[in-house]
Amino acid sequence: MPARKLPAAEPSPRHLAHRGPVLVDSGPLIALFNGADRWHAPVRNWLRDNPRAVLWSTWPVATEVCALLARRIANDCALDFLRWVQRGALVLQPAAEGSVTEVLRISERFADLPFDLADASIAEAAARLKLRHVLSLDADFDVYRDRGGRALINLLRG
Repeated sequence: MPARKLPAAEPSPRHLAHRGPVLVDSGPLIALFNGADRWHAPVRNWLRDNPRAVLWSTWPVATEVCALLARRIANDCALDFLRWVQRGALVLQPAAEGSVTEVLRISERFADLPFDLADASIAEAAARLKLRHVLSLDADFDVYRDRGGRALINLLRG
């Protein structure tokens, strides 16, 4: 009797590694540089499991990360973050002409959320760069939409 062919198993999430650019909010970056943070291991594991992901962020996010790392841990921790960026682990996207106007529009559109320049800069960069994938610890990213009305995909919470 011939062997029965079994249907192919669904690939595990580990095998569905993300490739290409991902916009990173401040939360995962702070967790990555703070071993005591409850998100430290999940963020580190996500990065390990997604070696082809290219991490992008914005200057408002980098500013927030440095300020919070310096305040919560030590100045040296913020400097370690900047050295990590300098080595190319994170690409900081420059603001483009009209970015401030778009950040303001996004902030006004989602005025029921607490104002967060870093979050708005990620939403603006996502729209401008035509990206939908983000890494964030914030549930706020569940409500942000791109210009086509599609939700951003939070790879850490999804």
